[in-house]
Amino acid sequence: MSSRLASVLVLACVALSLGACGFRPLYAQPGVTPGLSAVQVAAPDGRAGYLLGEALGDALATGAGTPAWRLDLDLSEQRFPRGLRVDNVATRYEYVLTAAYTLRAAATGEPAKVGTVRVELTYDSADQPYASVAAQQDAQERAAIEAARRIQLELAAWFAEQGQN
Repeated sequence: MSSRLASVLVLACVALSLGACGFRPLYAQPGVTPGLSAVQVAAPDGRAGYLLGEALGDALATGAGTPAWRLDLDLSEQRFPRGLRVDNVATRYEYVLTAAYTLRAAATGEPAKVGTVRVELTYDSADQPYASVAAQQDAQERAAIEAARRIQLELAAWFAEQGQN
C-alpha cells in the first residue's frame, strides 16, 4: 500500500510541476481544433493523392460548414530497389513519399503556411507478382497515413501559434 501511495504522490507532483512550467497541450490552444476542421483538402489525382486526401480528411476532422482554409497538395513518389539478390533482383524496396503543401485562406487564396513532409519506408518484394503489388500498395497507404499525421501536427502547431498572437 505504501508503494501505491508513493506512486500517487509522484504523479501528483509531476502534474503540478507541468502546470507550473507553463506546459499547455497543443489542442488546448484557442483556435487549433476549429482551425483544423475548417480546412478543405485539395489532393492531386492518383492513388497516393486519394489516400493522402482521405487520411487528411480523417486527421483534420473536416466539417460540413464553409471552409475557411484550402490545403493544396503536391506529391512526388520514388521507389528504390534495396537488398539485391545474386541474380540482381531486389528483395526489398524503399518507398519515398514527399508531400509539399500550401495552406491558403479560402476567401483570398493568399498562402498562409507552406511546408513539406517526407516519409520513407521499406517493404518486401515477393516473387509472386500479386503479393509484390499488395506490398507496394500497403507501403503507399502507410506512407499516406504518416504524411497526413505530420501535416496535421504542423498545421496544429501553426494554428496554435496564430491563436497566441
